[in-house]
Amino acid sequence: MAESVKTISAAECILSRTFDASREDVWDAFTQPEHLKHWFGIPGSSMEIAHYDLKPDGIFHYCMKFPDGRTMWARNIFREVAPPQRLAWLNAFSDAQGGVTPNPWLPNMDYPLETLHTAEFAEQDGKTVLTFTVAPHNATEAQAKVFASVSGGMKMGLGGVFDLLAKYLAQRS
Repeated sequence: MAESVKTISAAECILSRTFDASREDVWDAFTQPEHLKHWFGIPGSSMEIAHYDLKPDGIFHYCMKFPDGRTMWARNIFREVAPPQRLAWLNAFSDAQGGVTPNPWLPNMDYPLETLHTAEFAEQDGKTVLTFTVAPHNATEAQAKVFASVSGGMKMGLGGVFDLLAKYLAQRS
């Protein structure tokens, strides 16, 4: 599995990963709740989906539950849904009602309240190359700098999530 991450500017982080699965299978894993609940999220957590509406301006509101009893809510607002090539959404930490909240992992840092996530799916020799971009949305210059400063941790976190996705896709084939 090829993986790379780089900061293009203070405001963009890109992760590329190749999955041994068709583009349609990877797309389905990213867009269908019955698949998402098996891999999406922080390794070691489980996910409860409160609302899921895959369409532009549709909302994906969910809760991560951790073994120690902690919970973390988040919500995505889909901006672009172009099967099976491209998916884009605004991501924010949230409360149980879907209201935006600060990043719970970085309580003392001025992290952007929203980030734009873009997933592009390209088929190559029967495999899927996923290019995943995360960038601050409506962020101040200071927030963009904080975002850039944590991109190494973001790489590790996304790498763990994509490891779960690879394992899930392998189990399905």
